[in-house]
Amino acid sequence: MIADRARLRIARRVERLAGYRLPDRAFHGTMLSTLCSGINFDAFDFAIREQILNFFNDFLRCSCRDSPLCGCPERKFAERVLELRENGLDHRQISAVLLDEYGIEIFPADILSFLEDSVHVLEAIADIARLKGQQELFRKTGEHIRLIER
Repeated sequence: MIADRARLRIARRVERLAGYRLPDRAFHGTMLSTLCSGINFDAFDFAIREQILNFFNDFLRCSCRDSPLCGCPERKFAERVLELRENGLDHRQISAVLLDEYGIEIFPADILSFLEDSVHVLEAIADIARLKGQQELFRKTGEHIRLIER
């Protein structure tokens, strides 16, 4: 999944604040738990606090009992990448937006690979929808494929 490739640029700084070793992967369970544990984010400058706030608002807000280890952050991240692509950004621009908005570093090639895999999954869903006579689902998947491939 694409979330496994995402690295948090400020991981080492969060590690120093927490006082224990952390992985640099943005959606690793330990990193998510640490970010949600209430460490003092006032130690960061305004821009980094804004990125962390954006990260919380866009990926960590859910009502699941096991939050943030419920899988919702990873799904929301994948949805965000697809949303950015459907809005016309290419893989390089998506990488830049994720870095600017959330402090998440991800290689453009990883984004491109994820988008290609997503198209294959959508094509499979469209084929099954067509076979089952679910025209609305077939139409919607076709529209998403078109937006991703443009």
